[in-house]
Amino acid sequence: MARSAPISRNVGRLSRSQVAAKRGLYKGKKTATAPAKTEAPATVEKTVGGKANGGKRTIPTAKASKYYPTEDVRKPKVSRKAAGKAKLRASITPGTVLILLAGRFAGRRVVFLKQLDSGLLLVTGPYKLNGVPLRRVSQAYVIATSTKVDVAGVKVPESVNDAYFVKAKAAKASKEGEFFGEGEQKKAFPEEKKSEQKSVDAAILTAVKAVPNLAKYLKASWGLSKGDRFHELKF
Repeated sequence: MARSAPISRNVGRLSRSQVAAKRGLYKGKKTATAPAKTEAPATVEKTVGGKANGGKRTIPTAKASKYYPTEDVRKPKVSRKAAGKAKLRASITPGTVLILLAGRFAGRRVVFLKQLDSGLLLVTGPYKLNGVPLRRVSQAYVIATSTKVDVAGVKVPESVNDAYFVKAKAAKASKEGEFFGEGEQKKAFPEEKKSEQKSVDAAILTAVKAVPNLAKYLKASWGLSKGDRFHELKF
């Protein structure tokens, strides 16, 4: 075994995979080309000898299997149903203050703006109050409260849709680039998204300031304490 000190007769210190990794043969370029495969015909015509035969027969080249499974293997049926848009809960209306239950901002209070085409909810903190930007959340992971914010004057740009939240795939750096730390620089946040965030939050902040203590309510995070009876809480 190459580059592997023997422990005993015919037994090396390293395994076959470790020796192969040490030799580094996988790094070399493969110059050999695979030979072109010729497709064999499905059937062959053969002459059958004998007094009573003397004719030609068409015989398949691949013989059928002599064995078959004892139980029938069920094939999954192709569904023709398309996933529809999720129905919005009656307690969630534009301007409703929601409590996030999962994700990076779990426990934060946000303002619901509208439902997107995917069925997800578009919410905002606003960012200046509690640091929650424009986000998409599922209504399964929010608690709808009885607190409302007047969002009549809020105009959500048409560009803020499901495609707005899709992240562009970053180009993969080479192995040498990864070793020298290339590709680790963070991209600057787009100025367009900053301006859209400010335009949406400006009208909401005006409505929040008009209600006493509403800004403090949105800033405060929510959580359960020891002894709280969740089923008896009213939001």
